[in-house]
Amino acid sequence: MKGIKKSLTEEYLYLDFSHQKEGCIFPLHTSVTLFLLSYCDCTVFKVFLVLPGESTGISLLKNVPSEGVEIQIISRQELPPIVQSCCLPAVVERPDNFCRAGLAVVLRHIIQKSYEADPSKKEILELLGFKKTCLKACAEVSQWTRLCELTVPLAVENFLKESFDQPPTIPAAILELEKKLSEPVRVHNDDKLRRQKLKQQKAAGVGPSLAKEKTKSKGHRQETSEEGDSSSASLELKVAFSKLTIHKEPASANREPSYVRKAKASDLPPLDHVFAEGLYFTLADIVLLPCIHHFLVIICRKLSGKLVEFPLVAAWYQRIQEVPRVQTAASQCGIQFISLPELQTTSSQQPPNLDEAPSAEEQNDPSFIGGPRPTMTKLMEKGIEVMFSPHPCPTWTLDWDTLPAAVSPKEGKMSSDRALRKQQQLNNLVYMVTNQAKPGDRIVDFCSGGGHVGIVLAHVLPSCQVILIENKELSLIRAKKRSDELGLSNIWFIQANMEYFTGMFNIGEHMILCRFADQTAVQLPPQRRLIGKQCMCLVDLDRARAAEEHGFSVQVISMEPESCSPKNNMIVGVPI
Repeated sequence: MKGIKKSLTEEYLYLDFSHQKEGCIFPLHTSVTLFLLSYCDCTVFKVFLVLPGESTGISLLKNVPSEGVEIQIISRQELPPIVQSCCLPAVVERPDNFCRAGLAVVLRHIIQKSYEADPSKKEILELLGFKKTCLKACAEVSQWTRLCELTVPLAVENFLKESFDQPPTIPAAILELEKKLSEPVRVHNDDKLRRQKLKQQKAAGVGPSLAKEKTKSKGHRQETSEEGDSSSASLELKVAFSKLTIHKEPASANREPSYVRKAKASDLPPLDHVFAEGLYFTLADIVLLPCIHHFLVIICRKLSGKLVEFPLVAAWYQRIQEVPRVQTAASQCGIQFISLPELQTTSSQQPPNLDEAPSAEEQNDPSFIGGPRPTMTKLMEKGIEVMFSPHPCPTWTLDWDTLPAAVSPKEGKMSSDRALRKQQQLNNLVYMVTNQAKPGDRIVDFCSGGGHVGIVLAHVLPSCQVILIENKELSLIRAKKRSDELGLSNIWFIQANMEYFTGMFNIGEHMILCRFADQTAVQLPPQRRLIGKQCMCLVDLDRARAAEEHGFSVQVISMEPESCSPKNNMIVGVPI
């Protein structure tokens, strides 16, 4: 078929399977992944459902999209070793040394491979959103990724386990999503769209203030222009669905009226959400749909009066069913959409004040107040200070001239000065690791970036297994290319958030630093850099104490020379 490309690398997709309820496979991460495969009509992966324990027999497996997709059921013991070290879902490239793990990473990869297999499916690639960044930021740093990838699925799974003997509380994650959907949409051309919306409102006889009141009064319906003109959809809907259909309305060549051109940005009406991230259907909607569907099934059966607490989520659920191929994909995955009752908001039953509702993120991780200074002062008052151990061999260095070129950081895309500093960092790290490593050890380079540490260690310690863990795909691909050039066979590459790595290891290079401890860059003001350094030292002291409590003899050592990196602390722990 024209435009079809055959994948040169065979890839296996591994999905958890815990149970099946009403045709849906749990955990919800698996349902989400299967839904995306069906939506993309993707057949480039061999799919494995992984059962807990050793059992592989299952007789009640239904509604799994298997047309053109090879699906097998295996036990956890049958997973490749690299996958056994990761949380599922996970995708592995043959020959089993490059693994992608975690929901967002795996789903983004499925989209990329579906597009590569058939480049005519440009609408599939558009699921990644503007600049292809949808759910790209890892859950540790992005509240939105964490909400979609972790918080909502887990909250819904827990909600479905409730007995409902007592009136339940709507999960905080659902209210957080409701709050997100109530916020004005920000898109790259929002000024132009907001001016078009102003023109539409004027034509419908609805002023900005009146439109706002009507939006509030309608609760779950965001199409403000429908009150003024029942024959026209809102601007947001027109813009959203124009990307999902073949025929688009031609742009008008007439000049906009003066009241549109001269309106101040502050006077323009905000854009309302059509889909989860704004105006366009993206991967975030794919992730949320199975979760919200199963949540709403229970709500409608037992707690329909609770719908008024999340009208925007309910409206989103109804709207997403209009997207082409969603109905078909849902049906193949055992999702039978339900009709929601019309919401009637009374004066005694108003939707919750979303500005006052605590977010799911805030409940789990209260915000740090007051900056680092109050905490640092309290620690010093208690006599808690950082003590550094002397560097055991500050002049030790690798013989870089005799090493293969692909081992050196000079092979990466960096300046000569930076490459020199990177070599100095590696001298320190390699010295510490090589003095501790034993044949057969597993060495993990957390947040490995381009693999400078891991590749050197894999080369100088061929009897050890080295694992690189990094969230950025391009960095790992570059690292793998260098590894292939060196012919290394003792190295694994795992694209995942650090928390998705569950494997055992003997030595770990952990380069993540907490919040203010990360503010040590050379370009920062000296005072701010000093505070960052102090925070980094206190964080490392805490880590050292934690390691000591788990049976390690620990030293905190500064790299030599200190100028090789603003993050120049090493924590060296030896099992007692």
